[in-house]
Amino acid sequence: MKILLVEDDMPLAEALMARLGEADVLVEHATTGGDADFLIQTESYDAVVLDLGLPDGDGTRWLAQWREAGIEVPVLVLTARERWSDKAAGFSAGADDYVTKPFETAEVIFRLRALVRRSRGHAHPVLKLGDLACDTHGGTVSLAGRPVSLTAQETRLLMHLMHAVPGVVSRSELVEHVYDRDHEPDSNVIDVQISRLRRKLGAERIETLRGRGYRLRDPDAETQTPADGSDA
Repeated sequence: MKILLVEDDMPLAEALMARLGEADVLVEHATTGGDADFLIQTESYDAVVLDLGLPDGDGTRWLAQWREAGIEVPVLVLTARERWSDKAAGFSAGADDYVTKPFETAEVIFRLRALVRRSRGHAHPVLKLGDLACDTHGGTVSLAGRPVSLTAQETRLLMHLMHAVPGVVSRSELVEHVYDRDHEPDSNVIDVQISRLRRKLGAERIETLRGRGYRLRDPDAETQTPADGSDA
C-alpha cells in the first residue's frame, strides 16, 4: 500500500511515517496543499491522509477540488478539529473517513487498510483466492492453511495483485503502487520478485498476459474468466 501524507506538522509527520513504515506502508509526504495537489495529479496512491489546517488553504478546499477533478483516491482526514460541523464539512468535501488528534497510530493503519480494501470492492479483511489467503490487517499470507514466509516487498506485490482480482495489473501500476517513487526498481526487479512468488505459491498461480501485465488465478478452478471477458 502506498499513501500520500499531507501534514505540515513535521514532528507528527515524521513519527507517523516511521510507524507506517514499520507496518510496511509506503509513504510520500507533502507539507502543503499545493505540493499535495501536484503529487496527486502526477503520481498514483492507494490512499491519502489529509490534515485540514494547511499553510496554503484549508484541507477541505483542496479535497473538494480533487473530487471535482474526478480524483477518487480514498481520503482519510486526520485533524485536531473535532466539532461535528468540521466533520460534516470534511465528509461533504469528499472525505471517506475522519480521525481526530490525538490518535492511535494503529487505528489509523487499520482504517487505511479498510479504506483501500473497500475501494477495491472487498468487505472482508482476509482476501481469498482458492486456498490462498491474504490478511490485509495482519499482513500475513497463508496457502492451504499454512503460513507463507514473504519479504516485505513480496507481500506488498502480492497484496496489490490480490486486491485487483480478477483484473490484470500492469508493470507500470506495480511500480507506482508497490515501490517508493525515489527508489523505483530496475527493469528486471519485478520479474525477479514475481519469480520468487511463483516458487513460494506455485508457478501456475500468477499468470503473465503478454503486453498487459500479471493476474492472480486459482489453479484449481475449472475456468478462469479473463478481465476483459474474452478468451485469454
